[in-house]
Amino acid sequence: MPNLLVKPAGTSGRVHDITPESASWTYVGFALERLAAGAATGGSEAARETCLVLVAGKARIVVDGVDLGELGERMTPFDGAPAAVYVPQGSRWEATAVTDLDLAVCTAPGAEGYATKVIAPGTHPQMTRGKATNTRYVTNIMPEDDGAAHSLLVVEVITPGGHTSSYPPHKHDVDNLPHESFLEETYYHRLNPPQGFAMQRVYTDDRALDETMAVEDGDVSLVPEGYHPVAAIHGYDLYYLNVMAGPARAWKFHNAKEHAWLFTGI
Repeated sequence: MPNLLVKPAGTSGRVHDITPESASWTYVGFALERLAAGAATGGSEAARETCLVLVAGKARIVVDGVDLGELGERMTPFDGAPAAVYVPQGSRWEATAVTDLDLAVCTAPGAEGYATKVIAPGTHPQMTRGKATNTRYVTNIMPEDDGAAHSLLVVEVITPGGHTSSYPPHKHDVDNLPHESFLEETYYHRLNPPQGFAMQRVYTDDRALDETMAVEDGDVSLVPEGYHPVAAIHGYDLYYLNVMAGPARAWKFHNAKEHAWLFTGI
């Protein structure tokens, strides 16, 4: 199994490039393009669908020659709602940075019958989840009930400093619908202020997998299986972008039984 904590490779260009092969799994791919204003990037996946998320900055997006216009309204992931574009398998996308740009490229197995879609800021309103020091703010980008994709589930979360998230501990590593779905998952982390850090633990019931990581600004953590709670350190707000995919496009999780009592009202 690869290291579950992936550091960015440099400060510009494709600073993350996580593939099913590099992660030793089957479904999820994640890349992060960090571009200066005026720079361009693009791609095409013959059998994989893509969700482009403008984490920070503005870009002009073109898919299969169709100009979707200038997208993005926020300069940091902590300031406003996300803009995104769904790109079906086999389509060619191009992005030109209008401002400095952090562009997430989220991929998973695709299928026929899906169309390019602009997901404008505010398409899915931000939700407050949890209470007290388990409060966090969740914005779906591609939720399971939107019918817009074959495999991809994409969501972003902001966790205030001193709060927990992805908590109480839950997992989704058994293909046993309707009770639990099997989903691989990546977390792309950002901190505000950026010199901060957060903690994430990934572990299974039998502790065959049990890793605790200090995640810093720009890191990606991999969740191939197991529970995966996160704690934001006091003074530093945490943003993360989750990409999930598996054999079915459904998010059904199982709570750690010893902590399930916490779930009521959280």
